[in-house]
Amino acid sequence: MTKMAQILDGKALAKRIQSELLDRVQTRKADGKRPPGLAVLMVGNNPASAVYVRNKERACAKVGIASFGRHFPATTTQAELEQAIASLNEDERVDGILVQLPLPEHLDAIALLHQIRPDKDVDGLHPTNLGKLVRSEPGLRSCTPAGIMRLLQEYEISVTGKQAVVVGRSILVGKPMALMLLGADATVTVAHSRSQNLSEITKRADILVVAVGRPQTIAGEIVKPGSVLVDVGINRVTDAAGNSRLVGDVHWDTVGKVAQYITPVPGGVGPMTVATLLSNTVDSYSQRV
Repeated sequence: MTKMAQILDGKALAKRIQSELLDRVQTRKADGKRPPGLAVLMVGNNPASAVYVRNKERACAKVGIASFGRHFPATTTQAELEQAIASLNEDERVDGILVQLPLPEHLDAIALLHQIRPDKDVDGLHPTNLGKLVRSEPGLRSCTPAGIMRLLQEYEISVTGKQAVVVGRSILVGKPMALMLLGADATVTVAHSRSQNLSEITKRADILVVAVGRPQTIAGEIVKPGSVLVDVGINRVTDAAGNSRLVGDVHWDTVGKVAQYITPVPGGVGPMTVATLLSNTVDSYSQRV
């Protein structure tokens, strides 16, 4: 019988991180300090975004972070959002500001991210924070890749000298992930939709991080035996009977028989992303309070 890969349980680790953050916040509040504050700005009625925002606000409540979220109608203008960000930048109660993506077509997300003060950019996407990542300087880090690095550390998976392959080159995951792996002394290859001979690239990976947003793209036959598989994808698929379920970018059944470690979907990378967002918010708060 084939031995299945060991699961990297992001959900369990995220719970522990939340409990540590709660202790940190309670200690400060016991000293008479205000609670940390996070403002999540959401525009329009994207159902997936609404779920993410609700989850973030619930997670905030669990660790004692005050929510200053605002929900704007889909018709909101760029100027109105810039004004909202400007007032949150100045608000002493707010330590983190987050714009929930995607935004409606008529809005310029990049211009809005540039408006957020770098020390309140808990998503780690401001050019200043990305520049600090490139230069290996301390700063707020992108939540998903930082959560993945923390998960690897938890399971004592060393990346030093390893061949790491990141499939996907988004500014949200792929690029910062490659930089963090490089910072931890891995040899890094970034592959993407235009890469030739993708299977040859993925077969060389000791650590394979997949963030392409397409269900079950990576199957067992293109994965190195004994490797570490990190599945960032979260895709809803519906079968012929109309039942829907969440799957990753990795074909779990075949990859699970080849890899040594694998992150589940759901319950792997997702909870770690939220835990890192909370962690960034509390770190930003600790700098201020």
